[in-house]
Amino acid sequence: MYVTTTLAFEGYRVKEYKGIVRGIVVRAPTITQGIFGGLKSIVGGNIGSFTEMCEDARAEAFDLLVQHAAERGANAIIGMHYDASDLGSHGTRATEVLAYGTAVVIEPLA
Repeated sequence: MYVTTTLAFEGYRVKEYKGIVRGIVVRAPTITQGIFGGLKSIVGGNIGSFTEMCEDARAEAFDLLVQHAAERGANAIIGMHYDASDLGSHGTRATEVLAYGTAVVIEPLA
């Protein structure tokens, strides 16, 4: 599956548009990540355990995006983007990661 943030692939043309596709994941930190993240926030700096959680969520959202496009019969995704937001409060917090784009069928230029 070809994926790009742009609206075209050099040397290819869009033969067919299959529609908007997405992959969404909601992740909460584990107890260990929460404890280490809380301690790290006191002293400052990069919170590695949260970075790992967010990277895992992005990777899973991307995989779901590609799966959704394949289910639609696409061989490429154009205009791919990520969006993220925080959910919850008062001890219950999670991060939503959304990967989205337009599923298309591309073919090489003649």
